[in-house]
Amino acid sequence: MRNAQILRTALVALAVVTLLSFTTPAPVKFKVDPKASTLVWIGKKVTGQHTGNVTITSGEITTEGKLVKQGTFEIDLTSLTVTDVKDEGSNAKLVGHLKNEDFFNVAKFPKSTFEVTSVTPKAGDEYLVKGKLTIKGITNDVEFPATIKNDGKKLTATAKIIVDRTKYDIRYGSSSFFDNLGNKAISNEFELDLNLVASLQTGV
Repeated sequence: MRNAQILRTALVALAVVTLLSFTTPAPVKFKVDPKASTLVWIGKKVTGQHTGNVTITSGEITTEGKLVKQGTFEIDLTSLTVTDVKDEGSNAKLVGHLKNEDFFNVAKFPKSTFEVTSVTPKAGDEYLVKGKLTIKGITNDVEFPATIKNDGKKLTATAKIIVDRTKYDIRYGSSSFFDNLGNKAISNEFELDLNLVASLQTGV
């Protein structure tokens, strides 16, 4: 009787392990393609807006089946450009201002990072992404809707991410901290338009 009970327990355990081996997909890693990926920034002010680019230098995404489980990304703030100002001198002046202590202080904080903490399916290819964004050494939680497609060999993601710059000690031109700015006021929030491309990482 005792031996039969032990045998039944062993068979149940074996069945559970076998079932899990079929139902739980093995983790798969994708490597971000910096050349194919783009990150466009949009900053708004009372009198208009400016746009530009920054480079995603590296990133790795871990999936189980079609679902993203983890992700880490590094952004090179020294690559920051302005695309809407055509005059060369004015363009260089604005880029320099954005890189100095009034804004991103790139000399001290040349990199920004984003870590995915959760991805929740919504409908079809639509997901809610939550994560931790670090700028100027300050980390805050952010969340945003994203469209993610994964065919097993290539993963793409598009999203519009709204960032409150004042949470990262970027207060220049903010009417939340300075009075009488008039038409020189700059929005606290800026937008990041993400177009991410990643390929299956082989040999790992």
